[in-house]
Amino acid sequence: MGLFNVSHPASFLLTGIPGLESSHSWLAGPLCVMYAVALGGNTVILQVVRVEPSLHEPMYYFLSMLSFSDLAMSMATLPTVLRTFCLNARSIAFDACLIQMFLIHSFSMMESGILLAMSFDRYVAICDPLHYATVLTNGVIAGIGIAVTARSFITLFPLPFLFKRLPVCRSNVLSHSYCLHPDMMKLACADITINSIYGLFVLVSTFGMDMFFIFLSYVLILRSVMAIASRKERLKALNTCVSHILAVLAFYVPMIGVSVVHRFGKHAPRYIHVLMSNVYLFVPPVLNPLIYSAKTKEIRRAIVRMFRPIRM
Repeated sequence: MGLFNVSHPASFLLTGIPGLESSHSWLAGPLCVMYAVALGGNTVILQVVRVEPSLHEPMYYFLSMLSFSDLAMSMATLPTVLRTFCLNARSIAFDACLIQMFLIHSFSMMESGILLAMSFDRYVAICDPLHYATVLTNGVIAGIGIAVTARSFITLFPLPFLFKRLPVCRSNVLSHSYCLHPDMMKLACADITINSIYGLFVLVSTFGMDMFFIFLSYVLILRSVMAIASRKERLKALNTCVSHILAVLAFYVPMIGVSVVHRFGKHAPRYIHVLMSNVYLFVPPVLNPLIYSAKTKEIRRAIVRMFRPIRM
């Protein structure tokens, strides 16, 4: 019990965008639109995959997992973001901040794992199509989903406890409108080496490995596609990967941008750091349902069929 007998503030104060405080009420409108698109779009994807028999295939099961993680990520950030920008209610209880931090990082890691699973799905579909149905059975898909979820929660379970052992006595003002581990660590007035090492270990062993294996899967896919004699068939095979490639870019490019700014942009204005973090958290849940609705004709047709009775 003595491990956590350290000084903690009763609450933290969240921050919108430094230097643009007077514009928060104007920014609330676009933020509400983004949340509406993210929540509505991902809910529609989940419902379409559930009710449409033609979408009961591995690719769309993984898509529904991606939509669930995006939906959960949006729900994890929505309360504090809207309270900060719409109501200027900046306070969040210490334990609530720890819970939000854990959920944000967990769902982010879950999304990375799902994108890796989707790249494996594309690899099997293109490189070994004859065994696609026997390799990716419902049991295997369920096992992958459980493994991705378990990895996220088990890997990040120590994080709140590692932070809770640190005394916080410098300030209680966070740099974002939500709670993130790197941001919270800066407020500690004790040695944060263990937290930093564990955070780096998690980043490399999960996100880093996921990126490596996604890249490797596409190297193997390209090698297999280039062996196809017909140009039309090559384009057809590659076209099935476009939506996934765009989803990967929407997730990892902002993440890499945040890392670069955090490591090498220490002299950049604070609002740059905040904006990059907001792009990383808000853009993928908004873009993913739009990407798959626009680029996947099966999803597009299923959505039209689902809403057709309403229009009549």
